Amino acid sequence: MNNVIIQAKGISKIYNQGKTSEVAAVRDVSLEIQKGEFVAIMGASGSGKSTLMNILGCLDRPKVRNKKIGFVFQMFNLLPRTNALDNVELPLIYSGRSSVSRLARQALEAVGLKDRAHHYPSELSGGEQQRVAIARALVNEPEIIFADEPTGNLDTRSSYEIISLFQKLNEQRKTIVLVTHELDIAEHARRIIKISDGQVVDDRVNENAKNAEEELEKVLGEEGKK
Repeated sequence: MNNVIIQAKGISKIYNQGKTSEVAAVRDVSLEIQKGEFVAIMGASGSGKSTLMNILGCLDRPKVRNKKIGFVFQMFNLLPRTNALDNVELPLIYSGRSSVSRLARQALEAVGLKDRAHHYPSELSGGEQQRVAIARALVNEPEIIFADEPTGNLDTRSSYEIISLFQKLNEQRKTIVLVTHELDIAEHARRIIKISDGQVVDDRVNENAKNAEEELEKVLGEEGKK
């Protein structure tokens, strides 16, 4: 049975810099991602990983966004004058769904923020704001969640909590594609794709994922007791 949810063949993206200069952000990339995978796309700044995510996630050319794909970004991208519940409701409103408030509350509860629904972003910690962003990405029940440097603005504890949440979502058969430049974050994914100069230079199953998951649970459990 074919469980491929993303298939890319020979993808390239070239940016023009001036009249004579061109930069290939992504060069002839081919890859497949299976339904239910937890994949980390890893690379240094300027490697092309975020450009690749934009292409895979149809951000450059809208197709099935909103209903099929959920996005989480480093800067949270929450509306500052809108509370958590209203922020999560937005994708539902845009897609013409009914029972907007009920579904948004369920999504907030799924990320552990049931009691913070009426708080504004300025009243939430960085980790809580990212949880709201994840709830917003989840609320339309997408098949894939793309997360671009989701821990980039968070402290260590909050980063661990967000990664733990992604692991739990993956256990529920959500397909997760995580973009990061941090090896210790990528190590929690079950597959790691490394990008350099716009090309895939390594694509491997992460044999250390289970150990990383157990260590994460241990750290969060110990800190929770303090």
